[in-house]
Amino acid sequence: MMRMAGVSHITATGTALLPCFYNGTILRRRSLRLRNGACREPKLRLRCVSPSEFDFSPPPIDHDLLDTISIGGGIVSEDGVVESFDNDDEALDAFDNGVVVVDLSHFGRIRVSGDDRVHFLHNQTTANFECLSTGQGCDTVFVTPTARTIDIAHAWIMKNAIMLMVSPTTCQSIIEMLNKYIFFADKVEIKDITKQTCLFALAGPKCNQIMSKLNLGDLIGQPYGKHQHYSFDGMPITVGVRSLISDEGFTMLMSPGGAVSVWKTLLSEGAVPMGSEAWEKLRVLQVLYNAEGQHLRENSARNSMFWKRVCGTQSL
Repeated sequence: MMRMAGVSHITATGTALLPCFYNGTILRRRSLRLRNGACREPKLRLRCVSPSEFDFSPPPIDHDLLDTISIGGGIVSEDGVVESFDNDDEALDAFDNGVVVVDLSHFGRIRVSGDDRVHFLHNQTTANFECLSTGQGCDTVFVTPTARTIDIAHAWIMKNAIMLMVSPTTCQSIIEMLNKYIFFADKVEIKDITKQTCLFALAGPKCNQIMSKLNLGDLIGQPYGKHQHYSFDGMPITVGVRSLISDEGFTMLMSPGGAVSVWKTLLSEGAVPMGSEAWEKLRVLQVLYNAEGQHLRENSARNSMFWKRVCGTQSL
């Protein structure tokens, strides 16, 4: 096995077998130890793995990320949303000049599987899924039969499924709508995996520095939606290019069992935690101006897409 600082790419069979939460497959890994002893904060140990090993299904583990965030000073609502770290100004400044990490686990995650999944989503949304291949991603819009916008989703094309990330308030309605259009002969399965996964957004101009430190530099400069599967201490994690709110960032989807270690590692590398209240402020700021400083109302079509992307509204 070829070993790099932080990330090891699999080139030989591992020595240990761990259960993977993707359809009961077995994830092979080698045990990794810290070089500088147990006194240091654990570094993120990532290995690139085959897409065939990733098939999101519920893991039999407890969700303790919110407990860790609460102990670290985060304010968590009753419905599990990380509202604030009492650092909104610092977090907004870090978004402009450094790096922020946001827990977006309350956003919806929908797994679409089955042999007909590509053709099905191609017909049910606005994106051309039939021209995409494994490892790519895109934004796509769900609309009503009368062409009213329901939500804009971010999609990852995986080997055995398509992963959709949607707004917190539209997940259930989208699932119900998709199930309604599955006919008897269609080989399509829709599953809500929101509670079985965690979702982080990493954003800011210094994101690439953290990615390089974690040996994830191969994703830097890749097209929007490009994603790669990794393994962290036997737990699967998928990292995608760009965050849900910024072109300068990355999105991380993982098992709850590995979320605490990933969160702590990102903080130890200099990322500033951001709560949902600062995230909402950032959404308002982002919707006013695009990256070129042009008012979005100058282009109604682009404004519609961008507003959906950053605000998650039900309809326009």
